[in-house]
Amino acid sequence: MSQQQEIIEELSPFIKKNQPSEEAFNKLALRIFSYQYQHNLPYQVFCRQKGKTPRLVKDWRDIPFVPMNAFKEVPLTCTDPEAAVAVFMTSGTTKGIKGRHYQSTLEIRELSMIVNFKERFMKETEKIRMGVLFPTIKELPNSSLAHYLAVGVKEFGTEGSCYLLNENGLDMEQILSELKRAEETGEPYALLGASYSFVHLFEELKRLGKTFNLPKGSKILDTGGYKNQSKELDLNEFYGLLTKYFGVERSNCINMYGITELSTQFYDDGNEVVPSVKSGPSWIRTRVINPLTGEEVAKGERGVLVHCDLANFNSVTTILTEDLGIEAENGFILLGRVEGAEARGCSLAVEEFIHLAKGFAK
Repeated sequence: MSQQQEIIEELSPFIKKNQPSEEAFNKLALRIFSYQYQHNLPYQVFCRQKGKTPRLVKDWRDIPFVPMNAFKEVPLTCTDPEAAVAVFMTSGTTKGIKGRHYQSTLEIRELSMIVNFKERFMKETEKIRMGVLFPTIKELPNSSLAHYLAVGVKEFGTEGSCYLLNENGLDMEQILSELKRAEETGEPYALLGASYSFVHLFEELKRLGKTFNLPKGSKILDTGGYKNQSKELDLNEFYGLLTKYFGVERSNCINMYGITELSTQFYDDGNEVVPSVKSGPSWIRTRVINPLTGEEVAKGERGVLVHCDLANFNSVTTILTEDLGIEAENGFILLGRVEGAEARGCSLAVEEFIHLAKGFAK
């Protein structure tokens, strides 16, 4: 059995069980770090230069983190990039260069999504009719969000679930038909999509003078922010408009936070109060750090989020994001993108990575 397969066979039951255990998490994180150190050569060079080897690292918090922009610089994968079954690419909004996250298999990524999505979004609901405000995986094969939504529809959508976009953007005829059907039948309905798509939908419904009152048990999932695709709304206004136009209580309006460089997502428990607390399942841990020092900040202070995601077994588990946050009880509060000193700290981390792993830079 290959080392990769051995790790998959350890990870699968850990994910399915989804029970927090510091000892079990640490053991598996160190096991995966050792595998990545051995097979992900740019990462190995980086770790060696920092004096962090599997022999010396005894705690998951000491696993060297890689800045997310490093995915734009070198192929961070334990297997041949040419043999990847999928390559998820970042939006490339900065400098137009896209980061690439190579997938040697989708087995663990999909398992991570399914177990987490069921617990955090579906909850007691087994299946629900879904309308998706995002392109299909066929249209965006390199989008991790398109893949995530496709898995959601396949696993949890009832027959009749559909995508609500066409070549011109929002398919308003289909959207109005779906929302009206839900009202008339009383069958719970779920709308899922990019936050900016909902903003465009608000504008269209306002223009048409339409509001809906979706049945009890209906829910909404938004993700991804606005990405310069729509006007920016503050959180209170955004979630207030979801209730106004669809009749779904803010407690059933869930925000998902994820990034292409990770394989696991975070959720809140609704948005009655904003900003909401985000948290993840047992196979991902988050620290809030000062990117200039790499040290954790005091609880209650803002810093940059570092996630250790065991489902990222083929690339690197531990990623320095460009997201600001504050540690909260049972999770963290997301404050937006880095700026000022924190942004400089993230840039320096990228420069350090490139410098130390330069032998493998493209």
